Amino acid sequence: MTITKKQNGSALEIALEGRLDTMTSPELEAELKNSLGGAETLVMDFSKLEYISSAGLRVLLSAHKIMSAKGGMTVTQVNEIVQEVFEVTGFADILNIE
Repeated sequence: MTITKKQNGSALEIALEGRLDTMTSPELEAELKNSLGGAETLVMDFSKLEYISSAGLRVLLSAHKIMSAKGGMTVTQVNEIVQEVFEVTGFADILNIE
């Protein structure tokens, strides 16, 4: 998985490419831990994310909780496979998906 980060003032955008699963979720978790401190808003760009597992969902939920206390988190450009995972798990009701 490739993580691309763009910081614009207090707005943070993280784009993911590849698979967010048991093997790659610790990498995202570490990146978020280091990056969310100064962020007021977080946009997660999933345009190139192919797959997400329960381990990836756990990292997203953790980020969502942190950002809910700040300015919020938005997930954008979700493909059909990832959207189906969000719907089956109930994450579609929790996350702000555009």
